[in-house]
Amino acid sequence: MKFLKLAFTICAASLIFQACDITKPVNPNQPGPDSFTENSTNQQLNLLVVGSLSQMRTNYGTYIDAVGIIGREHYRFSGSDPRFVGDLLGAQGGQLDDNAFYTTNPYTARYATIKNTNLIIEGATNTTSNTVSDSDREAYLGFAKTIKAHELLLALNQQFQNGIRVDVDEPDNLGPFLNYDDALANLASLLNEAQTNLLAADSLLPFPLTNGFSDFDTPSATMDRDSFVQLNRSLAARIALYRENYDEAITFAEDSFLDLTGNLETGAYHVFSANSGDQLNPLFLALNSTGDLRTAHPDWLDDAEAGDNRLDNAVARNEPFSNSGLTGTHDVFVYTSNTDAIPFIRNGELVLIYAEAKIQRNQGTDLADAVDALNLVRNNADLPDYSGPITQSDLITEMLKQRRYELWFEGHRWIDARRYDILDDLTIDRAGDIVHEQFPRPFNEKGVQGG
Repeated sequence: MKFLKLAFTICAASLIFQACDITKPVNPNQPGPDSFTENSTNQQLNLLVVGSLSQMRTNYGTYIDAVGIIGREHYRFSGSDPRFVGDLLGAQGGQLDDNAFYTTNPYTARYATIKNTNLIIEGATNTTSNTVSDSDREAYLGFAKTIKAHELLLALNQQFQNGIRVDVDEPDNLGPFLNYDDALANLASLLNEAQTNLLAADSLLPFPLTNGFSDFDTPSATMDRDSFVQLNRSLAARIALYRENYDEAITFAEDSFLDLTGNLETGAYHVFSANSGDQLNPLFLALNSTGDLRTAHPDWLDDAEAGDNRLDNAVARNEPFSNSGLTGTHDVFVYTSNTDAIPFIRNGELVLIYAEAKIQRNQGTDLADAVDALNLVRNNADLPDYSGPITQSDLITEMLKQRRYELWFEGHRWIDARRYDILDDLTIDRAGDIVHEQFPRPFNEKGVQGG
C-alpha cells in the first residue's frame, strides 16, 4: 500500500504541470523527480511505472466523451454543463473553446503521463549496473517509450493538423510542434525504438503491472517481455494504419497479439477500483439517470443490422430523455459497474486493422483474407457472414461499419471519418450544428516557447 500511495503521489504531482511547461517540484515530504533520475533503483523506477499506468486513466473519460460526441456515437446530457450538447456538437456553428475542459483536461493529463515516462527514461539511462542491470534498463526504456507513444497519439488524435509537441524532455528547451504526418512518423520511430529496447531485455519484465494486463500473464504473474513486445506492435499497427502504410500495418498486426480465431476482448485495459485513493470508471453511469446521463446516438441504433448483439450495449430507458433539441432513448451501458475495465487496445481492433490494411493493399488473396477477418467480427456479433460484393469499395464500407459497431464508445469513429474524409457524412442533429475536424490548440500552450 505504501508503494502504491507513493506512486499515486508522483502521478498527482505531475498534474500540476500546465501544458508542456514541465518544471520539477521540490517537496521535502516526498521524493522529487530528481531522486528518480540519478542512480535510480528498481524500486524507484517501479514506482514510476505504477504511477504512469495510474495517470493514463486521468481524464480518459473526458477524452472518450469529447471524441465520441463529435463523432455522433453518443450524447452526454449534464445538468451542470451544457457544453456537452452545445460546443461539442457544434451548436449554431460555434467553434470549440481553447480553454474549455474538453480541450485542456485530456491534453494536460496526457502530457502528465508523458512526464512520468520521461522520468523513467532519464532514470533508466542515468543509472549504473550496480543499481539496475543492463537488461532491466532496456525493459524500463521499452515500457516507457511504448506508453509515451500511446499518450502522444491520443493528444494528436484531438489536435490533428494543429500538431503536437513530441520533444518535451527539457522544460526550458521545448521542442517544436510537429504537424500531423511528422508526429505520426515520430511516434512510429519511438515504438520501434521501444521494441529494440524490449528485445534486449530478459524474458520477464522487472516491474509490476496492473491486472489490466492479465491477458498476457505468465504463470509467475509477471508479464513476459515477448507479450509486451506484442502489445507494442499492436500500437505500431494502429499508427501504421493511420499513416496509410498498409504493408507495415499487416506485418505489425501479425507480430502483435492479433488472433484471427480468438476472443475479440483480449487486450490491455485500464483498471479501476473503489479502493481509497484509486479511480472509478468514468464511463459508467447508472441506467435511467436524469441529472447526468449518456445515451446512444439515434443513428447508431437505426443503422444497425437486425440481430446485432452489440446493440445490447445500449439499454432502453424507462422514459426517453430530451434536452436542447436532442432526445435519447437508450442509455449507454458498455460498462455495467464503476469498476469495469476500459480497453486501450484489444483484439477486436487488431482484427479490423488487419482487415482494413488487407482491403487497402488489395493484392492476391487480400480481399478474401479481409472477408474472413470481417466475418470473425460479424459472427461474434451474431451476424451471418458478409454476403455483399467482394470489391475494395464495398469492403471499405463494410469494414467502416464493423469498426463503428465493434469499437463503439472506444473513441474511433470520429477519427475514422476524418481518415476517410467523410466527416460530412456524420449526422447534423439540429439546424446550424457543425461537425468539428479538430480541437483548438490549448490556451495554455499559446505564448509558450514554440507555441
